[in-house]
Amino acid sequence: MKPFLPIVASVLAAGLVWIAADHWAQEAARQELDQTLLLTARAVEAEVDRLRALPDVAAEDARVRAALAGTGPMEAANRYLESVSDHAGADELFLIDNTGLTIAASNWNRPGSFVGHNYGFRPYFQKALAHGHGQFYAIGVTTGIPGFFLSTRVDAGDAMGVLVVKLDLRPLQDTWRAAGADVALADENGVVFLSARPDWQYRPLAPLDAASLAEIAATRAYEGVDLARASPLLATPSTGADAAGAGWIARVAPLPATGWNVIAARATGPLQLVAAGWAILAALAALGIAVGLKTWEQRRQIIALRLSQSERLESMVRARTAELAQEIDARAQAEADLRATQQALIHTEKMAALGRMSTAIVHEISQPLAAMEATLAAAEMGIAKPADATVARLGKARGLIKRMQRITHHLKSFGRKETGELSLIDLRAPVMSALEMVAPRARAVGVDHQLHMPDGPVMVLAGTVRMEQVLVNLLLNAIDAMTDSPVRQVDLSVSVQDETALICVRDTGAGISDHDLQQVIEPFFSNKATGEGLGLGLAICKAILTDFNGTLDFASDVGQGTQVTVSLPLAQMAEMAAQ
Repeated sequence: MKPFLPIVASVLAAGLVWIAADHWAQEAARQELDQTLLLTARAVEAEVDRLRALPDVAAEDARVRAALAGTGPMEAANRYLESVSDHAGADELFLIDNTGLTIAASNWNRPGSFVGHNYGFRPYFQKALAHGHGQFYAIGVTTGIPGFFLSTRVDAGDAMGVLVVKLDLRPLQDTWRAAGADVALADENGVVFLSARPDWQYRPLAPLDAASLAEIAATRAYEGVDLARASPLLATPSTGADAAGAGWIARVAPLPATGWNVIAARATGPLQLVAAGWAILAALAALGIAVGLKTWEQRRQIIALRLSQSERLESMVRARTAELAQEIDARAQAEADLRATQQALIHTEKMAALGRMSTAIVHEISQPLAAMEATLAAAEMGIAKPADATVARLGKARGLIKRMQRITHHLKSFGRKETGELSLIDLRAPVMSALEMVAPRARAVGVDHQLHMPDGPVMVLAGTVRMEQVLVNLLLNAIDAMTDSPVRQVDLSVSVQDETALICVRDTGAGISDHDLQQVIEPFFSNKATGEGLGLGLAICKAILTDFNGTLDFASDVGQGTQVTVSLPLAQMAEMAAQ
């Protein structure tokens, strides 16, 4: 991508400059067009105002009034109108009676005379009769010459008529074309009637609706021109004073005195050429700058590379030295872990030997305990007259011996290897056995317990010995967690909820942090001091409960304690799961 950066930069610069230059060129063109609009509007207004008062002045002449009233000769009125038209520079000057019929005209003695023609359909006649004055631009229906008609109403006693002056504006159009200015005039319907561009003549700025076309046809404003088929000049509707067509932009300004719009246009081709020229220059400049910067960057990189060679070598040596140090530390840590593992294995072997020894010891003392209990029973029965104190002492001794027998029985059961087969058991039995096995440890550290169990059996499909192993492990963990707690109590509960047996063990210890709680079941994870545990107890409990289709869940509040919940399906659900 980097080799193409200069090209991309030059293209971006060209695009941005082209947009800016095109905007600047069009804005400058609009300002020039606004000046052209101002000059053109003033020229048109001056040309129209030059003869605007002529009908009012000529209407005051007695010959005109006499001709309208029928009391004077028409020849005198015709000659007067001819003379005034010649001196004022008007195209034509003619008098119409109240029916629209022309009775006198300045061209009375020339071909195409207006005399005898009825112009009652023209708006300038209708507006003058109704309002006193009128104006209208149209193509002459008699001569075919377009012109601007200014009219005024004439009152001659009982007679009423209209005096009209026709102003030919084509000299303005010739002046625009000679100057090469794209200027045009459009009427109130948006039809261009004067234009420096011949292809604009008699074309609407925007499509004409049916009402406008009907009005133009009724007034015969553009006799012989098919405006319905004429294509509009604007490519899009004009916005404010701005307008645009095919290859040109324009500015539009109204002429309030006539109701027209003056249009000044300019081709966009030269503007785009200017913008393109600036864009090419910008692209070349950006390309040159990019190439220069690239060359400078390459030289800087070469110099920097040469200067940093020694530093890089030193850095590589330091990095390699650091790697060797890390390897040495890793090997030292591995050796320490190996020694710790060896010590743990030795401790494990010692605990296994101790377990085997305790099993043998239990087996050896179980028979003497049974003999002692039988001897004490026989002694109690053989006393002729037993004293209360003696019977009490014998009963207490027998109770202690039975207690020792129960403990040895539990130890023998706990140490017995289970086949792994599942059977229906009452959860209350392993719970009671586990409590009795951990009771000496609980008393040694001052831990009390609360037991809550249902009255009826809680049957599950499991193994008694392995279930005792799970509960003993959980109870011992709870007892060990409270060695430094001011309140030392274990709550053990057995309950049934939604076809599930629940065993909850809750302590009042220091709790487990959220970070440790996520890995508490992982093998070899332990919070106990080194040598006090291998971190396998909970992992083994999890594996045992998985064999029973059960789960092991933890919830802990730091500083409040930990609750461990064992969930097992009841016997019916467990049988289905086993199948």
